[in-house]
Amino acid sequence: MDQEQVLDEFRAAGALLEGHFKLSSGLHSPVYLQCAKVLMDPKRAGKLCGVFADKIREQGIEVDLVVSPAMGGVIVGYEVARQLGVPGIFTERVEGEFALRRGFEIPEGAKILMMEDIITTGLSSRECIKTINDWGGNVVAAGCLINRSGGRAEVGAPVTALATLDAPTYEPDALPEHLKAIPAIKPGSRGLKS
Repeated sequence: MDQEQVLDEFRAAGALLEGHFKLSSGLHSPVYLQCAKVLMDPKRAGKLCGVFADKIREQGIEVDLVVSPAMGGVIVGYEVARQLGVPGIFTERVEGEFALRRGFEIPEGAKILMMEDIITTGLSSRECIKTINDWGGNVVAAGCLINRSGGRAEVGAPVTALATLDAPTYEPDALPEHLKAIPAIKPGSRGLKS
C-alpha cells in the first residue's frame, strides 16, 4: 500500500477534512485528519494496521510491547499490537502528564514500539516516550499512520509512518487571510469548541 492508497482510505472514511481547524497542539491548519473515523471500521483499521505491522517486520524491528498515548493512539496501538502478536497498553494523562494506570507496567529493557495515530508536532509522542523511558523501557521505534509534519517532528525515536503529509500549521496570531475568514473548529478528542 503506497502513500496515496493510505490517503484514499482516509478520504473514503470522510476523515481527510479541509477548512479551518484548531489542532490539539493549539496550532491552526486548513487540513484535519480525523483518524477515529478511519479506525471505527474494523476492516479498514485491520488493513492499515496490518500494512504498518508488515513495515515494522520488514525493517527488522523486534518489538515486545506496543505503548500508545491516550486518546488518539489507543485503537491504533491495540490493533498494531494484535497484528504483531504482542501486548498493547496505553498511557493517559494524570494531572497533565502521561502515566501508566490500570495495572499496566513496562518491563525493564522491553523493546517498545510507541504507536500514535497522527503525528503533528510530536508532543504527545515525546511525552509518551518519556513515560516509557521512566519505566526503563527501550523505545526501538515510533510509529504513526500519518506523519503530517512532513517528517520534521522530532519525537525522540526513529519514526515509521504509512504516509507523510506536509500539512501547514499556523500559530493563532499568524493565520493567513483565507483562514481568518473561516471560523475555526476543533474536531479532535479535546473538544469541539473554537
